[in-house]
Amino acid sequence: MENGTATPFGFLGKIDAVIGRIEVWILGWGIILMAVNTIANVFGRYVLSQSIYFSEELNEFLIVIVTFMGLGYATRKGIHIRMSAIYDALPIKMRKALMVVIAATTAVVMAVLAWYALEYVQKVAARGRITPALQLPLYLTYVWVVVGLALASFQYLLTAIRNLNFAEEEVYVSYLEVDSYEDPETAAAIKKFEDSAEAE
Repeated sequence: MENGTATPFGFLGKIDAVIGRIEVWILGWGIILMAVNTIANVFGRYVLSQSIYFSEELNEFLIVIVTFMGLGYATRKGIHIRMSAIYDALPIKMRKALMVVIAATTAVVMAVLAWYALEYVQKVAARGRITPALQLPLYLTYVWVVVGLALASFQYLLTAIRNLNFAEEEVYVSYLEVDSYEDPETAAAIKKFEDSAEAE
């Protein structure tokens, strides 16, 4: 099985690339802001004897953003946790078919969760609640849950679509990422098993 990343193609590939750049930008700046905010708060507390009053609230907000934007990013990169013992034992064509079923099912589950999250965000927005320190509308915190789940659903849908091409030998764990084992020991063990099976 080949290692690496496939080349993006078509309209879906362009959409995926744009979303990917936005995700990386949001994740990068979210983590940088968390670090700067935490360092500044520690400095203020122990050097100036004055904490930043909104520091904890801002970090909570940023954690939600990074967590749920990271969900779509992990799906795009194919680095989410998988239980693959049965899947790994199947022939390539059956792996592709199973990947289509898994990805399509997960896309539906993520879309349903995004829908329920959206309903919750709408209820919070209707109540007009605000955060205690920054005095921002509370729904701005939760809206990132909707965005993250929707992006994950979209990524799983792309994965299902990509694996519908049974003419390709590769199985894709995301729209661009080919299913492969990065760990050399695992890859060597699988190759040894395949070689012994061919010899028989």
